[in-house]
Amino acid sequence: MRIGIVGPTHPYKGGGAQHTTELAHRLTALGHDVVIESWRAQYPSFLYPGRQTISEPEGEPFPNARRDLDWRRPDGWVRCGRRLRGADLVVLVLLSPVQVPAYLGILYGLRRRTRVVALCHNVLPHERKPYDRPLVKALLRRVDQVLAHSQEQAEVARGLAAAPVNVAALPPHLPARAMVKSAGGVRNRLLFFGMVRPYKGLDLLLRALARVPGVSLTVAGEFWGGLDETRALIAELDLGERVELRPAYVASEDVPGLFAEADALVLPYRSATASQNAWLGHEHGLPVIATRVGALADHVTDGVDGLLVEPGSVEALTEAVDRFYAEGEPERLRQGVKAVDPDPFWAAYATALLSSGEPGGPQGPSSVRRRG
Repeated sequence: MRIGIVGPTHPYKGGGAQHTTELAHRLTALGHDVVIESWRAQYPSFLYPGRQTISEPEGEPFPNARRDLDWRRPDGWVRCGRRLRGADLVVLVLLSPVQVPAYLGILYGLRRRTRVVALCHNVLPHERKPYDRPLVKALLRRVDQVLAHSQEQAEVARGLAAAPVNVAALPPHLPARAMVKSAGGVRNRLLFFGMVRPYKGLDLLLRALARVPGVSLTVAGEFWGGLDETRALIAELDLGERVELRPAYVASEDVPGLFAEADALVLPYRSATASQNAWLGHEHGLPVIATRVGALADHVTDGVDGLLVEPGSVEALTEAVDRFYAEGEPERLRQGVKAVDPDPFWAAYATALLSSGEPGGPQGPSSVRRRG
């Protein structure tokens, strides 16, 4: 089968680019002829207040990739569609409604010559603008199939799409692990990792931390809306000596050392769809304290390899941190951590993506396999 994937890949960074690249590798390994149509310029810079590209790839780059798409060039969108007319399947990777005008241009160029799947990382953004819903609806009513990463997201898609909606759990697309040995023992330090946005609940974690003496926190990642509010909250809570801010994108080669300095990864999200971060914590041997939102709860076994708490509650987070640092608990939970086996997830994912478009579809492996 000839497959065209339209989405970000290196030099773009982050989970979306990593997923697109790994998907192309996995489909190629199954014997398909795959091309990635990627971006020269994906968004206006004012819409993404962070670093968009990196010099060193996160994983193995996909060799058959073009980087011609530009948000400023509608003629290029149509040309891309024309190039893909000979494909058996075109996959449009939806990360933001901002991509939709380009995808509509690609569909115009395709002239319905091939089957099109909208692969939705988020059907709608966590923090929405008035134009998000009509844009996404315009796209999902013009494709042949939608692939969502959870039943919750599938229901959102069904409210917008005319096409069948399949569900497949987001498979692991983790960077290759570089072994960095922890100094051992309990460090009394937690880690918040990744892009800092309001829905991820860093403010809740800071307020909980203020109630638990003797525990420090590292916050590593880009700040979506700037640092001022976070710095003000740290000062208000008198946490200046206990919170280390590393406000920049963390390159993949720096991740192992960062995780080795912490006792646990904390994901205090108010809401979530699918996330790799719990798996990333386990990949580096860390227990995970997470809220019961989206797929986060599916990736953590409460009391075995981490702790689960209700979302949106400073009290629940405070109790979880207290529980985690009970005598012997950090060591016990660390012993329960095993890295996830990605293969069954990718097998189910490929089946859902390549299916004939019937509603439902595979949702992922029946049980999560771990690498011991």
